[in-house]
Amino acid sequence: MDKLVHTSVVAHHQPAIELAERIAALAPGKLDKIFFANSGAEAVEGAIKLARYVTGKSALIAFQGAFHGRTYGALSLTASKSYYRERYEPFLPGVYHVPYPYAYRNPSGPGDEATLDYVFDFIAQMLDTRVPPKNVAAFIVEPVLGEGGYVVPPAAFMPRLRELCDEHGILLIADEVQSGYGRTGKMFACEHTGVVPDIMTLAKSIASGLPLSAVVASSKLMDRWEPAAHGSTFGGNPVSCAAGIATLDVFEREGILENAREKGEQLLGRLRELQTRVGAIGDVRGLGLMIGVELVEKNGKPDKHLQKHIRQICLDSGLVILSCGTEDNVLRLVPPLNISESELNEGWEILSAAFHEAAA
Repeated sequence: MDKLVHTSVVAHHQPAIELAERIAALAPGKLDKIFFANSGAEAVEGAIKLARYVTGKSALIAFQGAFHGRTYGALSLTASKSYYRERYEPFLPGVYHVPYPYAYRNPSGPGDEATLDYVFDFIAQMLDTRVPPKNVAAFIVEPVLGEGGYVVPPAAFMPRLRELCDEHGILLIADEVQSGYGRTGKMFACEHTGVVPDIMTLAKSIASGLPLSAVVASSKLMDRWEPAAHGSTFGGNPVSCAAGIATLDVFEREGILENAREKGEQLLGRLRELQTRVGAIGDVRGLGLMIGVELVEKNGKPDKHLQKHIRQICLDSGLVILSCGTEDNVLRLVPPLNISESELNEGWEILSAAFHEAAA
């Protein structure tokens, strides 16, 4: 802050250059160029513009349950809760939604194979009847569904989606705003399946709370996005970029990825053991420290009221837990990536006691 608090996009500064180089070195495949913005929604808007600009196509396909932001383009893609969209229509034209592979509540039956068949049969029918593939600029997908319920898709989902995009010349955008930057135990969630997207969006953890986000793509795409085709006055703020560099330093110095994997495995193990004793826990799922606990009634229907009760008990004891899911019946567990053993144990004592009180 003593050196430079602000400069607009007309100038270059060292923190932005260094952070861009470090993100490019970490990003999968040949995603080697970065456009900095301020928030996840702004990064998604940039990704939409980039995809439409370089392909000359207009249609975009997103997934049911997705959350991509609340600005108009991002909100047009968002389909996690109807009240986000209430009284804001009309939205961006040319946007289509398809089911996300949600094995626990798959309409055609349980299991990964049935789930993927349901999703890709739906997509195939839509491409046959509603929007021709030659009109589609991009699919945009969360490698792990966030707001829609912390759903981990079957392992074959992302590779199969990548294959579909390649077959039809459609770009694949991975929204890693929530799932990226170590949250799942790998730097980016798409790395779990070895899939390299064409465009990736980053935010939230990228600067540990300071306003910063990024659109990441290959030089092949970025070089076709001509100067002044997109911009952001405050994107890549020097102070935020310096925080982004410091964040990556902490990742390396403190073994953040290893900690996320280790503590995530501990927490998942404890939750799955608890599930054997608490019938209200319908499903436990997650990767790293991105964990969802789905709560259900005796008949299997979503239990939104129990979610609220457990969260309130936890809050009264000093533990903040969020919720998610299209039915708002999923506990969203997202502890800090540098959580210690003692902090994990303290949080677990509060959470397990809340289950004992509310759902025994």
